[in-house]
Amino acid sequence: MNVTVLNGPNLNRLGTREPHIYGAATYRDLETLVADTAARLGLTVEMRQTNAESELLGWLHDAADTGTDVVLNAAAWTHTSVAVGDACAMLTGRLIEVHISNVHRREPFRHHSYVSAHADGVIVGCGPDGYRLALEHLAATAPG
Repeated sequence: MNVTVLNGPNLNRLGTREPHIYGAATYRDLETLVADTAARLGLTVEMRQTNAESELLGWLHDAADTGTDVVLNAAAWTHTSVAVGDACAMLTGRLIEVHISNVHRREPFRHHSYVSAHADGVIVGCGPDGYRLALEHLAATAPG
């Protein structure tokens, strides 16, 4: 089973960006967690991060065209980008939305998601472990 794990802006700064909110784990730590989880579950995972919205949109379009399941942390674009929401609506595989922090305990603008309406599941506030939970859910509920 193939899964694409997509990460939006500033997630490459994990470990240095607001560690009181996002924790001390680095993006490399997150990559290791995802790779180890994928190996344990027998998944093929491609993980990507971008600070360019157009690049994220292209990756979502690719996933839509191939029917690939997606774990998405669109970061700030979750709350601001109709275009990201529209791209999520085109997905033909399953979508799990992930946020490292509990967005509902943060600034009011973070309480709305353009992604959630298209997601099969949403995981918030579990730190990097949310990615493990998302992959385990996808593996456990794989069609067929």
